[in-house]
Amino acid sequence: MAAEPLSFRPLLAELDARDLRRQRRTVRRDAPGTADIELDGRSCIDFCSNDYLGLAAHPQLVEAFIAAARIHGVGARASHLITGHQAEHESLEQELAAYTGRERAIVFSTGYMANLGLVRALATRGASVFGDELNHASLIDGGRLSGAALQRYPHADAAALEQQLAAQPSGPRIVLTDGVFSMDGDLAPLPELAAACARRGAFLAVDDAHGLGVIGETGRGSLEHFGLSPAEVPALVGTLGKAFGTFGAFVAGSEDLVDTLIQRARTYIYTTALPPAVAAATRAALAVSIAEPWRRLRVLALTRRFRELATAAGIELGPSETPIQPILQGSAESAMRASNALLERGFFVAAIRPPTVPADTSRLRITLSAAHRDEDVEGLVAALAELVPTE
Repeated sequence: MAAEPLSFRPLLAELDARDLRRQRRTVRRDAPGTADIELDGRSCIDFCSNDYLGLAAHPQLVEAFIAAARIHGVGARASHLITGHQAEHESLEQELAAYTGRERAIVFSTGYMANLGLVRALATRGASVFGDELNHASLIDGGRLSGAALQRYPHADAAALEQQLAAQPSGPRIVLTDGVFSMDGDLAPLPELAAACARRGAFLAVDDAHGLGVIGETGRGSLEHFGLSPAEVPALVGTLGKAFGTFGAFVAGSEDLVDTLIQRARTYIYTTALPPAVAAATRAALAVSIAEPWRRLRVLALTRRFRELATAAGIELGPSETPIQPILQGSAESAMRASNALLERGFFVAAIRPPTVPADTSRLRITLSAAHRDEDVEGLVAALAELVPTE
């Protein structure tokens, strides 16, 4: 008897029925330096990108990309360990190490690959991995795919983590957390997590994708914000496609850590290197972020302004003081309805639904950028006040 052909329609129909089917939108940007976009042919203001510093279309980054592409071409042609590791990669790694205050850095092609590669390289035989229950999917998958025993502790609960570490006293123990949680915008309690790891002999790795460039006195991220040293947080993961406006990711740490990743991180070893032109553009982004601190101050000021206006309008906000400002809607249907209504008013705010967030916590995820104008924020809050139930 012949096997029945695989059908995808029941799955898609179920997602449709639950308002969980994802749809791609086609975006065109006609006004560099602003948050104005064309979304499926509709003009609107983008309030859901991660371009926190407004660097993605910065002229210096564009010029650096073009100049490097003319010299190196548009592809790296091979993996880093063959002939793909070029001068732009080496210079970028040195500059990232200096930027983060670490001995060395290693560039990965994506943030997902950085986290998977890091965790698998660290999880030697008999290892245990511990992660915040609201960690990014790449950290969760890194733990799952590493082959180590995986335990998840309640969100931001350092005491619960320490209890789990105490109950697993033997073997290598690796603790994974976001610095800034991408769907809630809150900061991990890094000092408490670092202290628990120090007492229990665990290795702490922090993914600061949404903190670097924005948080901290000079924008060096969550670790600078809390005053934590490389000894307290041995592994730092950062992405280049958010505040720095380009693409790719890195892990920064000790000389031995980076060399171990070169030997053991499969997502580094067995993939083509980042295009050299992207590395050159990222080097320009680092320089601009340092030379133009007003960008960081601007996005933080807009964040405060948004919260002030929203609170005055009676809109319930979470505790986030970062540019990520979620507004809970509960059901996926409610989140989609609010997102579509905002789009009708000229504001694009994505509806975030399960499985990205837990059931019954679907939300509007608003992100602020230095590219936003004051009137953009004021208009968004006015629209939200019409659509979102107040306290």
